Amino acid sequence: MPSKADAALIRSLEEVLDLERTALVDGDLDRLNQMVPEKEKLIGAINELQVFDSDELIRLQEKVERNQALLNSAAEGIRAVASRMAELRRVRQEFSTYGADGQRNGFTVRSNVKLEKRA
Repeated sequence: MPSKADAALIRSLEEVLDLERTALVDGDLDRLNQMVPEKEKLIGAINELQVFDSDELIRLQEKVERNQALLNSAAEGIRAVASRMAELRRVRQEFSTYGADGQRNGFTVRSNVKLEKRA
């Protein structure tokens, strides 16, 4: 069983993990970034504890795993958006068709083309 000081340290990390989860769910990446130093400090302090098996540490581990899954999902979503944006940029710069032979033909699209109206 952890001492009162150790239990307070564990509770503090639990609170940070709960706030981290809320920030992940809300998509607040700035708030996540601000939490990193405090989270690292608390994890470092907990790693120094002599308590290796307790319900509190098991609960912490579950919260860390939950948040890691959310972080992985957020990163995957960001990569998907970046990929989609790159594809949209490519589409704006090139017009592609497929010929009768099944080969892809790409044509560069001129940007800033203006039509001139003559009377």
